[in-house]
Amino acid sequence: MSGNLIEYFNKNPRIGVISTSGKDGTVDSAVYGSPQMIDEKTVQVAFARGRTFSNLLENPHAVYMILEPGAGLLDWKGVRVYMRMKEHVTSGPRLEEYRSQMAKVVGELAAGMIAALGTFEVTEVRPLIDFGQGWEKGI
Repeated sequence: MSGNLIEYFNKNPRIGVISTSGKDGTVDSAVYGSPQMIDEKTVQVAFARGRTFSNLLENPHAVYMILEPGAGLLDWKGVRVYMRMKEHVTSGPRLEEYRSQMAKVVGELAAGMIAALGTFEVTEVRPLIDFGQGWEKGI
């Protein structure tokens, strides 16, 4: 991973989809704009109370996928970032400071919906479209 990944991951405006699974295997995908890569191995994500955060409390693994449309399938850009939640806070100065910073960007109402702040370790990064993984076998 390189500084280019951090720049790409954090550029704005951008939006992506975070996918999680509970311990029973039930999958959830949700649109998220909050994930920020703070160094080459660490991502920070703000959560409201919902399925995504509930799943992460049961199973700390997630994938964040960023998409940029192109003229044709092979012109699309993006990345899939596989990660594992290392820690989270649901109260305290770290969360309050984050809410305060976000209120300046998204407004008080939206910032007030932030219920938790998670810190993730990046475990793998894959391109959006990866024909080298299984396509030659007809998968």
